[in-house]
Amino acid sequence: MVMAMSDSAASRLRRQLESGGFDPRLYVKQLSQQSDGDRDLQEHRQRIQALAEETAQNLKRNVYQNYRQFIETAREISYLESEMYQLSHLLTEQKSSLESIPLTLLPAAAAAAAGAAAASGGEEGGGGAGGRDHLRGQAGFFPSPGGASRDSSGPGEEGKQRTLTTLLEKVEGCRHLLETPGQYLVYNGDLVEYEADHMAQLQRVHGFLMNDCLLVATWLPQRRGMYRYNALYPLDGLAVVNVKDNPPMKDMFKLLMFPESRIFQAENAKIKREWLEVLEETKRALSEKRRREQEEAAAPRGPPQVTSKASNPFEDEDDDEPAAPEVEEEKVDLSMEWIQELPEDLDVCIAQRDFEGAVDLLDKLNHYLEDKPSPPPVKELRAKVDERVRQLTEVLVFELSPDRSLRGGPKATRRAVSQLIRLGQCTKACELFLRNRAAAVHTAIRQLRIEGATLLYIHKLCHVFFTSLLETAREFETDFAGTDSGCYSAFVVWARSAMGMFVDAFSKQVFDSKESLSTAAECVKVAKEHCQQLGDIGLDLTFIIHALLVKDIQGALHSYKEIIIEATKHRNSEEMWRRMNLMTPEALGKLKEEMKSCGVSTFEQYTGDDCWVNLSYTVVAFTKQTMGFLEEALKLYFPELHMVLLESLVEIILVAVQHVDYSLRCEQDPEKKAFIRQNASFLYETVLPVVEKRFEEGVGKPAKQLQDLRNASRLIRVNPESTTSVV
Repeated sequence: MVMAMSDSAASRLRRQLESGGFDPRLYVKQLSQQSDGDRDLQEHRQRIQALAEETAQNLKRNVYQNYRQFIETAREISYLESEMYQLSHLLTEQKSSLESIPLTLLPAAAAAAAGAAAASGGEEGGGGAGGRDHLRGQAGFFPSPGGASRDSSGPGEEGKQRTLTTLLEKVEGCRHLLETPGQYLVYNGDLVEYEADHMAQLQRVHGFLMNDCLLVATWLPQRRGMYRYNALYPLDGLAVVNVKDNPPMKDMFKLLMFPESRIFQAENAKIKREWLEVLEETKRALSEKRRREQEEAAAPRGPPQVTSKASNPFEDEDDDEPAAPEVEEEKVDLSMEWIQELPEDLDVCIAQRDFEGAVDLLDKLNHYLEDKPSPPPVKELRAKVDERVRQLTEVLVFELSPDRSLRGGPKATRRAVSQLIRLGQCTKACELFLRNRAAAVHTAIRQLRIEGATLLYIHKLCHVFFTSLLETAREFETDFAGTDSGCYSAFVVWARSAMGMFVDAFSKQVFDSKESLSTAAECVKVAKEHCQQLGDIGLDLTFIIHALLVKDIQGALHSYKEIIIEATKHRNSEEMWRRMNLMTPEALGKLKEEMKSCGVSTFEQYTGDDCWVNLSYTVVAFTKQTMGFLEEALKLYFPELHMVLLESLVEIILVAVQHVDYSLRCEQDPEKKAFIRQNASFLYETVLPVVEKRFEEGVGKPAKQLQDLRNASRLIRVNPESTTSVV
């Protein structure tokens, strides 16, 4: 009986055992001297054991709690990493927007300075001109490699072109770049490219930053100072992200070009900073240049000057014709406050990730301008809004990219998909949604642990895959209801591709590992049952899984057929044609149950006195093995496998009946000959009808080949004088 310890005694004992100078031998020696007998030692032993169990429980509790906190911390770190990446992207966009504001204000400042200069006279006017020159110097970009500022012309432009030509002559395969007018080199330098997933070094490259694009060239080791063209990225679709230093990986930055990304490492921190600054400034300058071009294209032009009659002495007065009346162009009221602030409101919505609000503003504008003409002010407004629509589309596309976190299931994509559909990008939304879900399914399958039991792994695999497929189908139906029917065709194609991914993982675990036919049959049965659940939403992929598995199942049936044939031939070679003696009634009862489960209900008539069976061991073993093969094969059956299964059955049966026929022709002993006839009768009159009936039940139609086997008195007619087997 375990006695309860008081808290004070337990704490005193715990302190004694936890002390730094504790000596077990000395402790046991003192305890033996102080104890009155065996009872005291037993009680003290129980106290120590209870304390050990309590300590073990506390240790388990602490380990579990720490492990759970570790998992939660890792999950929070993952969330934080995703949010920090998102925040970094937003801050970069905000920085670009804020830095572009002074560039838009500089023309207004120059105009104000010009007005002040015109109002003043003499030396003050000269000072105003100097101010204008100063402003032009500020509005320009940083000096080009030729040393001239961005606003310079003439020899400076030729110098830029010469510098670009000289450098790009060292790059093979980029001569077409020199055909772009106004293109010049801004910055260049050596970089090292790293693989994005595993951060493994890939290659040395050289970057050439032009005023409108970035060219990446790889080194040619055998030709010093020469490069080969690798890629060209327009600055419009290029995003630059600073990569935080994580020694030994440092001085890196990432370039995002949908749908890919590349990571480069600079020589040191200074060069990395220069690359980041120059890339951002060049992008900003290009954006400002194109904005000015759009404004100039949208600016209204003055009416053509009409030459007066007085200034044209050769005009005939008699040819005077009344001038056609000018058609007054209808004006559109754009003075409303919400229209004036629309571009800025769209920028705010995009920065705050208020996608719904941005699309609502666009819908409101489109509804307002629906039936109105398009004078220059409207075209100018449209140009500004279209630029915001492009930015919004890029952000929504990034939200659906597989590089983003795949947590949350299909519903997590609904927000971005719905807004892309509202923007008229239904096809792109469908493509990105399905690509996102394909990456999620692939990740879920890859993260499954491969258990020791194949059937357990297949249950998990089917649950993960078909649940994901069902959720994706329902979310797709919700998101794309009422859209173009072509999206549904794309979903069916995607489902077939996803099913191929599932079958690859399924076959690798079931068929490549050489599992038994019974295990393979159970696994295929589980997959079929899960596949049939998709019928609840009107999606039938059973024929696809049949088409993808047919080769593997054929191989499994052929392999197991060969095993049965080899085993039957081995037993035939050792056949002595003797009755079976099962020794015990229990063994006989077990055999009767096995034969009954195989469908042989008349087996009782072949049992004799005591534990004897009036059949050969070879024939009984063949019956059990053949019926077992048939039962497992019927679980795998579908129409494409009909002839494969039927031919396998015929081959297996032929091995047995040929051996019986041969033994009957060769045996001279009358008693043994009668026993062989009894076994042949069991095969023809009992086993073959059972096989034929079970095959017809499982398949749904009779098999003529099996009927021919049963109706023939002998399957192989040998020469009566021959003593050799056909097998």
